[in-house]
Amino acid sequence: MIQINRIHDILQEVEAFIPKDVYELEQFRIKYLSKKGILNDLFTEFKQISEQDRKKVGQEINKIKTLVTSKIEQFKLNFSKETTVKQLNDISRPAAQFHLGSRHPISLIRRQLIEIFSKLGFSVAEGPEIEDDWHVFSALNFPLEHPARDMQDTFFIERNPDVLLRTHTSSVQVRAMQNLPPPLRLIMPGRVFRNEAISARAHCIFHQVEGLYIDKNVSFADLKQTLLFFAREMFGESTKIRLRPSFFPFTEPSAEVDVSCNICSGSGCNVCKYTGWLEILGCGMVHPNVLENCKIDSKIYTGYAFGMGIERIAMLKYEVKDLRLYFENDIRFLSQFQSVI
Repeated sequence: MIQINRIHDILQEVEAFIPKDVYELEQFRIKYLSKKGILNDLFTEFKQISEQDRKKVGQEINKIKTLVTSKIEQFKLNFSKETTVKQLNDISRPAAQFHLGSRHPISLIRRQLIEIFSKLGFSVAEGPEIEDDWHVFSALNFPLEHPARDMQDTFFIERNPDVLLRTHTSSVQVRAMQNLPPPLRLIMPGRVFRNEAISARAHCIFHQVEGLYIDKNVSFADLKQTLLFFAREMFGESTKIRLRPSFFPFTEPSAEVDVSCNICSGSGCNVCKYTGWLEILGCGMVHPNVLENCKIDSKIYTGYAFGMGIERIAMLKYEVKDLRLYFENDIRFLSQFQSVI
């Protein structure tokens, strides 16, 4: 038969118990909670208790069980923390392996572009991705019938046809010319959007870097030397460039710029389609209408502008053949850039 004094003695013993190590704690658990332990014996004897004493005795036994369980959990946690600290302080223990992350190739090229043009005195300017028609088209001399204004080429905001996702970072050029007095020497990196089917060669989201230089007596020769410097810094000292006549509403004259293929050194390969040249950007002298739209006197100031896709440069630099890889977050692709700072 259970004696209430015995239960009180057991309770005092549990309360006073402080283990020195994990081994003593385990012996304590076996003593009280195992099949042959004290609590199991108490519950067996409890069946013989009279009805009038059962409630009081049951409460005392449960109090012992709760205290034993909480002591075990508390000291387990304490010993676990001590073990961790000892392991951390063990200088003979092998170091944990750190898995280094990597920069995205688009971020790498963007930073490299900024560094190259900063050597020529260009500062970085940024602007909103959601723009209005004036900054994206009208100020840049786009006629009303230009196909870029059509829904199949541009993402317009449904409830406001005057608001759209910018199709180029030229909108930042407009904001700069409106808000800053000449001379201006700026590059505008950023994300742009066009309503195009996603494929290995095209995407509805991509990144651009555009450049703008406005000052007195700026010439096409200045533009050519700037782009030659950029090409050699990006692709190597032996790189050559060529300019082909083209047309853009916001520049006159305009040109497409090719660089000599850095894979075959201009001798011809499947990447450059055996021409020895790779197209990288468009450029030209800022159209007088654009200057006047931005309240800059075109009789005093001239300037040049250029723009290139960061994905295009990255594809040439790293020989990536599928544009979609930049957006799929495939760790097998991104891990290739771990060693690139």
